[in-house]
Amino acid sequence: MTTTLDFTHDSGARSWVESANAAGTDFPLQNLPFAVFRPPHGTSKQFRGGVAIGDQVLDLAGLAATALLQGDAQKAAAAAAGTTLNGLCAQGPAAWRALRQALFALLRSDASAAQQAAMRVLLSPQALAEYTLPTRIGNYTDFYTSIHHARNTGRVMRGDTGVDLVSPNFRSMPIAYHGRASSVIISGQSVRRPKGQRLPPGDSAPVFGPTRRLDYELELGVLIGRGNALGEPIALADAEAQVFGIVLLNDWSARDIQAWEMAPLGPFLAKNFATSISPWVVTLAALAPYRQAWEPDAQAPPLLDYLDDAGVRARGALDIQLEAWLQPAGGEAQRLSQTSFRHQSWTVPQMIAHHTVGGCNLQPGDLLGTGTISGPEASEAGTMIEITHGGRQPLTLADGTQRGFLEDGDALMLRGWCERPGAARIGFGECRGVVLPAV
Repeated sequence: MTTTLDFTHDSGARSWVESANAAGTDFPLQNLPFAVFRPPHGTSKQFRGGVAIGDQVLDLAGLAATALLQGDAQKAAAAAAGTTLNGLCAQGPAAWRALRQALFALLRSDASAAQQAAMRVLLSPQALAEYTLPTRIGNYTDFYTSIHHARNTGRVMRGDTGVDLVSPNFRSMPIAYHGRASSVIISGQSVRRPKGQRLPPGDSAPVFGPTRRLDYELELGVLIGRGNALGEPIALADAEAQVFGIVLLNDWSARDIQAWEMAPLGPFLAKNFATSISPWVVTLAALAPYRQAWEPDAQAPPLLDYLDDAGVRARGALDIQLEAWLQPAGGEAQRLSQTSFRHQSWTVPQMIAHHTVGGCNLQPGDLLGTGTISGPEASEAGTMIEITHGGRQPLTLADGTQRGFLEDGDALMLRGWCERPGAARIGFGECRGVVLPAV
């Protein structure tokens, strides 16, 4: 595994940006996630790379134009100064590490007065910024890697027969399908209720119209760094070095359309209308204190060699806490569930190794979805179809209304963070979308 602890993980370090020292902040000095933003909202300024520190965003284009950075850190900042972070993704772990360490030193409370003065003019409030996708996403692949989600949805779709309905290949490899990159959107953009074919219960012919079972999927998104050449697989031991960072991801899903179109090739219209991601890209370096051991499912067959590595077993899992919240139009937000990425059946390096083992080439800025993240308890479900048992057990909201699935006007928010004694809290911000009526 490539990410190790260094001085940037010192939980006692403080920033001269006071909001970065506040209890519960998502963006302390030890985080330093990347985004593409325009400050402030509504100006004619071009989008450019930025870094979160407390409630501020640091302009990397402005920083690259100063003499505050040298060497690899300067080259990395210059690569992040444009309208996408693809150039920074392509530079690889050494450049990412150099920039992180330089930013940490410049934003730390013991930075010189001259450094602080030069940096202050590059800060602007996050609340006033406009965000866009962090990378130009050439390709998007969505995985299916939670055995708890697989079991829950199997019971909903086929009944609780007492038989394990997880497909045999689930325990042998990370399953995935190729999604639609063009409909990946940034947090804050609304989602139009999609139309398609569905087969009403008891009917023999499909009907066309808006989905009646609009759902969300609580996921993480993985943005690829350098990538690989066509025909050259990425070995599992090297896969982590391909991860630029992680975002929150909502894989919006039309369940009734999905149920009708899934056979024999998988989801199509049920998934291609929108996928939301959060603006802030949290690096693996920031997440280093939250690694955990990973073990294959007890019922799994022996791992094939290309999916087994001592480093992955020792530190391949990540304890990222995740929540889904629903806010009806004009109402108060209500938490739907809370879970952790540590429950996932396959790790990010294994997803990358499997994706490329046949020779598929990943490119800088490509997006991988981890698949729905559900835990073993009912309170840890990552979708409405699990929470409401396919709509048969509707959820009652604080205002007395019920939800089997999402209604027009509903806002769906995903949040994520890591937290434990002795380490700085690392947050992901929010991934938000509001459902608009079909047209």
